[in-house]
Amino acid sequence: MAASSLKPQSEILSKDPVFFFVPTTENYTTATGVDLFWTYVTNSLTVTVGAVLLALLIALAASFAMARMRFRGRKGLVLAVMMAQMAPWEVMVIVMYMIARDLDTLNSIPLLTAIYFVMVLPFTIWTLRGFIAAVPVELEEAALIDGCNRGQAFIKVIFPLLAPGLMSTSLFGFITAWNEFAMILILNKDKEAQTLPLWLTQFQTAFGDDWGATMAASTLFALPVLIVFVFLQRRAVGGMTAGAVKG
Repeated sequence: MAASSLKPQSEILSKDPVFFFVPTTENYTTATGVDLFWTYVTNSLTVTVGAVLLALLIALAASFAMARMRFRGRKGLVLAVMMAQMAPWEVMVIVMYMIARDLDTLNSIPLLTAIYFVMVLPFTIWTLRGFIAAVPVELEEAALIDGCNRGQAFIKVIFPLLAPGLMSTSLFGFITAWNEFAMILILNKDKEAQTLPLWLTQFQTAFGDDWGATMAASTLFALPVLIVFVFLQRRAVGGMTAGAVKG
């Protein structure tokens, strides 16, 4: 994909593979020269980052309650989260459209952020629940004995040990919201309220496909995900609780 994005159109469609060529940036100029390109970038970053941050905030509290607390309906809540995680969100497109239409929130970035937040929340809760359950309860009990309340014990003891879980769930949520296509296609018809997945479709016309621009656009679209992965992967360190309760 990256190599094709740097090839002239004639060499991309050549019958014989071309391994050595003079790179050109013409395809990237075409891809980024689309009207409202930077608006699409801003919208994608807004809905993706907003959805991930909201999901992490809510999931931290919910997963802690599910992993540490005992309350009536706990098993039902765990089952509901699991079912929500397994549900294909594409079947909800019509319902989401009717809700957005009735609330007069079509072509709305905040509504799209809220929908993406709901989409990534179940997986975030389910994953963080496992990481919190893996933290030895003795650490929290020791903090309570030393004078911390439950909130302080969570912030000072458990939260710093959740780095691997926070990184993995953030990455999954980012990829899910960044790549989502069906909801934005149905809910946001206004070009100024669209995101980058719809931008990728603009290089297919009735006269054929501009494969050079498509490959350049796909490369640019994948680049933020690669950057986020490298950034988070370097900071996700496992085994931070090893030996923490020994001695």
